[in-house]
Amino acid sequence: MQPKEVKRRNSRTATAQTGAAAATLGILAQGMPAQDNAIEKRALEDVAGTFADTSPKNRISERDAFDASYVGVRLFERPILSIGSADDPWFERMKEKGIIGDHFCTPNDWLPGAKSVISVFSPFTARVRKSNALSPRYPSREWLHARIEGHLYIEALSAQIRDYIVIHGARALSPMLDTRFAFSLAEKNGETPSFNSNWSERHVAFICGLGTFGLHTCLITKNGTAGRLCSIVTDFPLQADAKDYEDRFDYCNQCGACQRNCPGQSIAETGKDLSKCVAFMVAIREYTAPRYGCGKCQTAVPCETRAPGRKG
Repeated sequence: MQPKEVKRRNSRTATAQTGAAAATLGILAQGMPAQDNAIEKRALEDVAGTFADTSPKNRISERDAFDASYVGVRLFERPILSIGSADDPWFERMKEKGIIGDHFCTPNDWLPGAKSVISVFSPFTARVRKSNALSPRYPSREWLHARIEGHLYIEALSAQIRDYIVIHGARALSPMLDTRFAFSLAEKNGETPSFNSNWSERHVAFICGLGTFGLHTCLITKNGTAGRLCSIVTDFPLQADAKDYEDRFDYCNQCGACQRNCPGQSIAETGKDLSKCVAFMVAIREYTAPRYGCGKCQTAVPCETRAPGRKG
């Protein structure tokens, strides 16, 4: 999807998202004055943290569990948030060839008049992380649950934050939940790389000050790399967080542990070959089906729960 198409459709889609959120609570959000005290970072952290603690989606259900021993296992800890300005020049830079490409949509492409972007990282629980370190080849059952059912929780968390902003008078949307979100925009013999999207949560998190990339190409936050990301775009002017890094790899100490851990041999000093990564997950589908995943580059590594290269 090209940005010009997004620009033509985004007002309608943004209104649909915010309108649906407001209707859920019987509140007409459009035209309401924003409540400054309610829409601030601390309040958003409380909303996200409470949702993590109480949402049934953050625990393995009896219906989904591999067996009874996994029922009720919590998947994610409380998330951390970082806020970026929708006008940060890095969003436009994402359109450059060699970064993401001109199919990348900026915050204002998604939501005209956007002021802020909220990036959210949800760390996996200790049980999910530690269980995945037990086998050098196969992902744990807990990790597979967190990878698949956990994504449904991440979507719900994103919607929860979005809806909170909407009912307090501002416009907001979650790109990952938007009908215009597109993944794997590879063109046959074209310039768009495979395994790409028009809104990269990792790159957005980097711009918002949440963390930097590692050799494994995953994002490393101050709470590590083992977890999942989501984000919300809003027209409410939140205070942007300062970045404590300059280079895209500042939180990574280039130790090579993720490279040594990778059973698919997809990580090199130049980065990750995603085709090899996917090929490995396909090769072990007999074990992981009906789910899929790996995560060996995110567990049993120094950056699992911290940023080893972070200063201070």
